[in-house]
Amino acid sequence: MASTLPEKLHKKVVFSNAYFYKFDTKQWKNKTPFPPLGTIYAASFLRKNGFEVSLFDTNFLDSITSLKSFLEDKKPSYFVIYDDGFNYLTKMCLTNMREAAFEMIQIAKSLQIPVICSSSDATDHSEKYLEKGADIIIKGEGEITLLETITAIQDNKPLTEVDGIIFKDDDKIIKNKARTVLKNLDELPQPAWDLIDINQYKKIWNSGKQEFTLNLATTRGCPYKCNWCAKPIYGNRYNSHSPKYIVEQIKFLQDNFNVKRFWMCDDIFGLKPNWVQEFNQELKKEKLNISYYIQSRADLLLKEDTIDALAESGLEEVWIGAESGSQKILDAMDKGTTVDQIYTATKLLKEKNVRIAFFIQFGYLTENKEDINKTIAMIQELVPDNIGVSISYPLPGTKFYDKVKDDLKLKANWTDSDDLDMMFQGTFSSKFYKKLQRFVHKEFRKSQAKIFVKQLFKSPKSLNFNKLRTILLYGYYAPTAIIDKITLQKLEQLNAK
Repeated sequence: MASTLPEKLHKKVVFSNAYFYKFDTKQWKNKTPFPPLGTIYAASFLRKNGFEVSLFDTNFLDSITSLKSFLEDKKPSYFVIYDDGFNYLTKMCLTNMREAAFEMIQIAKSLQIPVICSSSDATDHSEKYLEKGADIIIKGEGEITLLETITAIQDNKPLTEVDGIIFKDDDKIIKNKARTVLKNLDELPQPAWDLIDINQYKKIWNSGKQEFTLNLATTRGCPYKCNWCAKPIYGNRYNSHSPKYIVEQIKFLQDNFNVKRFWMCDDIFGLKPNWVQEFNQELKKEKLNISYYIQSRADLLLKEDTIDALAESGLEEVWIGAESGSQKILDAMDKGTTVDQIYTATKLLKEKNVRIAFFIQFGYLTENKEDINKTIAMIQELVPDNIGVSISYPLPGTKFYDKVKDDLKLKANWTDSDDLDMMFQGTFSSKFYKKLQRFVHKEFRKSQAKIFVKQLFKSPKSLNFNKLRTILLYGYYAPTAIIDKITLQKLEQLNAK
């Protein structure tokens, strides 16, 4: 074991996270930062077990230089880089964040502080993190593993007895067996919200003229098997907090931080039978009025009275993994949904005045121009309230990654979330897909503008500033979309040569 590991009992732990919003230009421009929820869950769990915890929150930092003085001041026994596994961006293992994590490791090690890492990137690239000086890597769900790891060190017990960790022993990398997942999530204490400077987050949201929103996680994991989706932290399973646990957290956040809007950052919200209905009842019992938005699936939204219960409990917006308007591509992805379900769910949500947003993915294997056109046509016909367009991204541990891994020689991770490079041999080039992403957004805004013009004549008072802005920008979207379309045709011709 590394010589810096303490031999005597110490109870001070500094937590940090390796996602820096300012290192991801696209996300920073959105002005919608969320606290590292997974990190403060782990901190709360250690505090419950007798540790003194503090947080070095990286979300608003321009650089990592202030970490050294923070560690010198706190004098912790352990430095834990514990990423927020509920933030899907951490799954992407962005190289900007990896390099920042390496720098944090080196700063802590220069102060002779042992380092423990828990993140998607550290799980997928454990050898790199150990090589940079990390002492222990936690793979999978981390709270119990972290406690057992530190306890084993303090009690001078062999680390080989701790499930769910990777470490070095005499330059040999040891990978212990996986830990059994926690099924009763209510065993966890509420997150350590006191470690977060909430006013700093509010300031950024207010600067973007958006209602302040906090993130909550009601579940862990996802039981579906889309073959491009990695689940390195919470796995291919689905466990839920009770509705009462979540409502207690909402009440605490309302009472202490005056927040009424929430991002339910679950991979899939409300999958457990009757959970949404019970959640609605608990909110009523506590007389809590909230608004929130979620991620879900088109097929799930069509079950029983799910949409009714969601709308009644305060649902404002649903993001669904529509991915494609081509059934061929959905089937190739093992998505388990149909294009018809996307159409039906969208229409039902609109009838209930619930906003609907699509995650769209271009560039999947076998995709051709016809598949792309079907996706664009779906967006133009359904006119969702928002879209997020990305390019297929191979993540370790997925069937999709296994299919294309031989192509990932020059580049295996994006630099930031707006990178959009094609890292494998797809149908078209990176230039084509980057231009396609911009083109689709313009076509989407054109379709929205047409809808808003109709609303303007029917009910002028129903239009807000954003809708009016979209109408006015039609004069920009229309001609530039034509130019983009011509460019795409040229890139397609070059690709065919």
